[in-house]
Amino acid sequence: MPSAPLIVTLDGPAGVGKSTIASRLAGELGIAFLDTGAMFRAAARTLGEGAWDWPQGLLQQKLGDFEFTLRGSGKDTELLLNGQSLPEDIRSEQTGQWASQLAVVPSVRAYMKMAQIFLGQTTSLVAEGRDMGTVVFPGAQFKFFLDAAPEERARRRCRQLEALGKPADFEAILAGINQRDTQDRTRSIAPMKPAEGAVVVDTTYISEGEVLAEVLGVVRGLA
Repeated sequence: MPSAPLIVTLDGPAGVGKSTIASRLAGELGIAFLDTGAMFRAAARTLGEGAWDWPQGLLQQKLGDFEFTLRGSGKDTELLLNGQSLPEDIRSEQTGQWASQLAVVPSVRAYMKMAQIFLGQTTSLVAEGRDMGTVVFPGAQFKFFLDAAPEERARRRCRQLEALGKPADFEAILAGINQRDTQDRTRSIAPMKPAEGAVVVDTTYISEGEVLAEVLGVVRGLA
């Protein structure tokens, strides 16, 4: 019988480097990278502002038209919505705030959980998000929780924006990070926290390469 897909989860707050580490880890392992935040961002952008206040029945109807699939592996993994590539503007600060609002809606979380579980049943992957190890893939072979001080995460976001030639307001970005942290950690449905048995990695004072080495070491049985 074929072996079960390999599932590795990386949870943690916004701006901690989950996406970068997860994509690089997936590349090292030769498997797909599942950016679950992009799933919520794609849904938020497609549905539009205020969708989180729609009647549950309407949301369920709209989500029923969504189908997420994965193509490729590592950093070259592409998340598709209804067979189409996701636009760059899903990474905007506004879309991120919309996604955070949408993520607390029961029907949205139920749909996303179902979609993510299906992806994990059909392919080996590294999944990053807020509740991958606690809710979506509690049986994952390896679980990690990445964290960092809010101020450091704000500085990293500023550097990203500046590198893209975009304005970066440190105080505004820090306020947004703290707001999203509060929403994610205190929501009644699947609050963000380390999964049972997860390896917690504080990335505040260590480099991206050091984080990757630590996580990869665990997965390969070297730590």
